[in-house]
Amino acid sequence: MDFGSQMGAAACYEPRHIGSEGERLQCASEKWRSLSHIALTPLEASAHCPRPMLVRLVASPLALASLAACSSGQGPASSSGGDGDDGGATFDARGGDSGGPDRPATNGGRAIGGSVESLLFAVVGDTRPPTWDDVSGYPTSQITKIYEDIAALDPRPMFVIGTGDYQFSSTGSGSTAFQQLAMYAKARASFPGPFFPAMGNHECTGRTDSNCALSGSGTTPNLAAFMSTLLAPIRQNKPYYSLHVNAADGSWTSKFVFVAANAWDASQQSWLASALSQPTTYTFLVRHEPHDAFGAPPGVAASEALLEQYPYTLCIVGHSHTYGHYGDAPKEVLFGNGGAPLASKDYGFGLFARRSDGAIVVDAVDWQTGKADSYFHFAVAPDGSPTQ
Repeated sequence: MDFGSQMGAAACYEPRHIGSEGERLQCASEKWRSLSHIALTPLEASAHCPRPMLVRLVASPLALASLAACSSGQGPASSSGGDGDDGGATFDARGGDSGGPDRPATNGGRAIGGSVESLLFAVVGDTRPPTWDDVSGYPTSQITKIYEDIAALDPRPMFVIGTGDYQFSSTGSGSTAFQQLAMYAKARASFPGPFFPAMGNHECTGRTDSNCALSGSGTTPNLAAFMSTLLAPIRQNKPYYSLHVNAADGSWTSKFVFVAANAWDASQQSWLASALSQPTTYTFLVRHEPHDAFGAPPGVAASEALLEQYPYTLCIVGHSHTYGHYGDAPKEVLFGNGGAPLASKDYGFGLFARRSDGAIVVDAVDWQTGKADSYFHFAVAPDGSPTQ
């Protein structure tokens, strides 16, 4: 898509509304610059350069880093990373052990990833029906359209991150967890690149404060469906793991650390401390519940305490069925408007990009209009501090 350039106002915040989820807005100014399509080679599918599309987002302030255009005639990267001339990317979405592409992961919490020319990814969160086991009420049309929108972006994001809650299933014999996760996976297939999901409370029991064990009587059909349907394709056998995405020229590094706050234990605590301690230019922590979620599971406070000990860029969350960037938590950004019953605003997704000066620019894109919310748009430096 061809996004128009616009200038916005200086950064500002709107305070929370007491007693509601509130409208938490920040505005900033940036320019849109052209990017190339990033060609990936994940296990799931090969990404191809999209057909030229000139769909203008009116009044969009999206700002992304400048790259050479895919339309230069150079094709997508091969499975070995191409010949180095196509401006593409190599990307291993498999994870697991190093024993070969046909071997499953042997332990969880492993790092996966690859190299890219520039950083561009989307975020989708909270996709579920209004009531338990309501398969007929699953928001298939909304989530399918969201992934179609992401796939149609030009340049197309390298990958999509999920902030959790892909179902609303009971945990008894009548659970529809596998049915709902299959519906999500089918919609998600509209985007040809890799998908990296975080676990939500509905992947445990549905209670916000639930904390599931990964085996034995403490697990649930919801967690089993999440593991087999969404995590198995990236060869992860635990709901916490890390993704490393680095510049092909070595100029910057990044890590995405996926926390399972609803499956918290001492092993995950130790793993998270180790993962966060690895130095990278950018660090994104992905977790379902925000820092101030009511009745939060044990992994929220524990991961927040660890975040205070290490540098990070942004904490990406969901859970509330809206999107927001709040003045009282400037390094946390929320996307939970992926099809679940809305608390405010409309359905859509987040778009994150590394700008040429190194800042990370974040926009919220509407699923129907394709427009970015100019009041939401913001940018942060690698350390998470606000920038223009």
